[in-house]
Amino acid sequence: MKLTSPFLSTLCLLLSLFAKAQDKFYTKTGKVSFFSSTSMENISATNKNGVAVLDTKTGSLQVAVLLKGFEFKKALMQEHFNSDYVESDKYPRSEFKGQILNNNEINYTRDGSYSVKVAGQFTLHGETKDIETTGTIVVKDGKLQSNSVFNILLADYKISIPGDVTNNISKTIKITVDCTLEPLKS
Repeated sequence: MKLTSPFLSTLCLLLSLFAKAQDKFYTKTGKVSFFSSTSMENISATNKNGVAVLDTKTGSLQVAVLLKGFEFKKALMQEHFNSDYVESDKYPRSEFKGQILNNNEINYTRDGSYSVKVAGQFTLHGETKDIETTGTIVVKDGKLQSNSVFNILLADYKISIPGDVTNNISKTIKITVDCTLEPLKS
């Protein structure tokens, strides 16, 4: 079979698109949780519908969650979280946009566990702040398992706590992001 120029061009285009898609990993079932601990009460909530996209070529990373998707053990806590604290009708989502700083140290084609350094901007309650944290990416069978934990100060995001529950909610909140990302199909 003789390879003609248009055929060769089309083949190269298809291969480049396939290769480009393999550089991107995605999930829409990422788990994002937060935890507040005080001597009076522990508060935790989990959202299992986080969307995350990682471009392994550049290290670009984005994670977003709808705030109404957080589930609490107590319905009243969930109601107060959405209406009084994060005002999820006004600010429906939270997101992180950043970079894996040591992306060149990760072999995304080889199974293994890799420590990562991440920096970017975290947006919550209409406020955006720079954050840096560490995490882990585990490469296994063509999928990526990512995990990171970081702390935020509620005051940095202009989330105020009413005086009558000040002792029940920590000023610092621990956020955990745990996602299994699969290759993005083009």
